Parts: sequence; C-alpha cells; structure tokens
Amino acid sequence: MESKVHEGRNVKRFREMLGIKQDALAYELGETWNQQKISLLEQKETIGLPLLQQISDAMKIPVEAFQNFDDEQAINIISNR
Repeated sequence: MESKVHEGRNVKRFREMLGIKQDALAYELGETWNQQKISLLEQKETIGLPLLQQISDAMKIPVEAFQNFDDEQAINIISNR
C-alpha cells in the first residue's frame, strides 16, 4: 500500500523546521497572500506545481522535498541551505 504524499503538510513541516511563521511566508509569496491563505494551503493534499515552485523559491527548499518528504533528507536540506 502506497502512502499518499500530502504536499500541504510537507510545506508546514519545512516552514516549522525553519522557524518561519505563516505570516512571514505569506509576505514572501506576495500581497495576495495572508496567514489564513497559508493555513488553508497547508491543509491541501496537492498543490499545483507553479505555486509549489513559488513556495520553494521563498523557502529556499527544492520542490522535490515537498513532493517526497523524508525526515533524514529534510534535515540535510535545511542544514545545507
């Protein structure tokens, strides 16, 4: 049985690991974003690639890390950013 990747939850995990508040991520994503939209985003199982790329750029985390979360890999990504 294959476990489904929950991209929103993975965004939240990285955001929390980096100590970034939802407000701060919203600010990085632009004026149409706010804390509430980030909260809703983190509940989505799938996030469109263009938006995932934007989040990736803002957090300096590779898109693939959100798509294939792995605890050990996450620690390596964060320590090498």
